[in-house]
Amino acid sequence: MLGARGGHGCERPESAGGRAGRAGHLLEVRPGLYLGGAAAVAEPGLLREAGITAVLAVDSEEPDLTAGAGTEGLRRLFVRALDEPETDLLSHLDRCAAFIGQARAEGRAVLVHCHAGVSRSVAVVTAFMMKTDQLTFEKAYESLQTIKPEAKMNEGFEWQLKLYQAMGYEVDTSSAIYKQYRLQKVTEKYPELQNLPQELFAVDPTTISQGLKDGILYKCRKCRRSLFRSSSILDHNEGSGPIAFAHKRVTPSFTLTTGSQAQCTSYFIEPVQWMESALLGVMDGQKEAPSIQTCFQRILLIELLCPKCNAKLGSFNWYGEQCSCGRWITPAFQIHKNRVDEMKMLPVLGSQTRKI
Repeated sequence: MLGARGGHGCERPESAGGRAGRAGHLLEVRPGLYLGGAAAVAEPGLLREAGITAVLAVDSEEPDLTAGAGTEGLRRLFVRALDEPETDLLSHLDRCAAFIGQARAEGRAVLVHCHAGVSRSVAVVTAFMMKTDQLTFEKAYESLQTIKPEAKMNEGFEWQLKLYQAMGYEVDTSSAIYKQYRLQKVTEKYPELQNLPQELFAVDPTTISQGLKDGILYKCRKCRRSLFRSSSILDHNEGSGPIAFAHKRVTPSFTLTTGSQAQCTSYFIEPVQWMESALLGVMDGQKEAPSIQTCFQRILLIELLCPKCNAKLGSFNWYGEQCSCGRWITPAFQIHKNRVDEMKMLPVLGSQTRKI
C-alpha cells in the first residue's frame, strides 16, 4: 500500500516561512521513493535533509548536480525525454525501474523528477509500481493520483505504460507488441524514410544458418525463396469485419452487421532486410520529385516484390493499410497469404533441419 507522506519524509520540526513551501518540492510516494520537479534538485540542501542519495532525472536537459553541499556521493541516472506524446519512454522503463530498485535495495532514498513533476516522472514511478507490485496501469496510476492529485501524464505515456503491462512489465524487444510500437515510432521520426536505422530490419532468413531452432518459415510460392520467419509477424486484434469498409461503398450490395467478421487474408510483418532496396527506391523518388503530393503518392503505391523472381507479394505503406478484417495497421508491410507458403522447420540430429 502506498504511503501518502509528503514533505521531506523525515521527523524534524518545521521552520517558519519558506521551508513549508520548499517541502512541496518533494513527495514521498513509497518509503524511500520521492517524486518531484526540477525545483527539488535546485536546492541540494533539500536532498540532504530528505536523505536522498540517488536521483533519476527524466527531462530535456540534464540537471547540474556537480557542485554544492548535499551532492557528494549522489548516484544519478539521466533519461533525455520531452513531455510529448511522441516521446519514446517505453524503451527506458526497465533501466529506470532497475535503477530505482537497486538504489532502494541498498538502503538509498531515490528522487525521480522531471521539470514540473506531473508527467514524465509520474510515468516512470507508475511503471515502477506496476512492475514491482504487478499492478495494472489503471490501479497503479490511480494509487499515485490519490497521493498526488495533480499527477497527469500525457496520453502517449499512458499508451506506452499499457503496452508495458501487455508485455508483462518488461520491455521485450522480440515481442510483436514492441516491434509494432518501434515501427510506429520510426514512422514519426523518419516520415521521409531517410536514414532508417539498420536494426529496424529483421535479418534476411537466407543469411541465417538453419537449424538453430524450430519455427515457421515463409517462402515465395512461385520460386521458393525464403522471405520471413514467424517471429516477424505482427499480430493484431481482429477488426470489425465488412462494416469497417462501409465508408468505401456508394451503394451497399448487402446489409452490414457488426457481428459479421472477415478472416485476415494478409500477414503484416516487420520490415526484412531484402525490402531495403524498395525503401531506398522510395527515398530516391522523393529526392527527384519536387511535389510533396507526388512523394506521398509514391509511398502509397509501393509494391513488395520477391527479391528473386519479382513476383508480387504484397504492398508497403508508411502511413498504414487496412487489413481485410477491418483493422488499420500503421505502418503496413503487408504480405498476401496466397503468395507465400508456410514451411515448418523441425530440428533433427543436431544442426540438421527437416522441412515439411
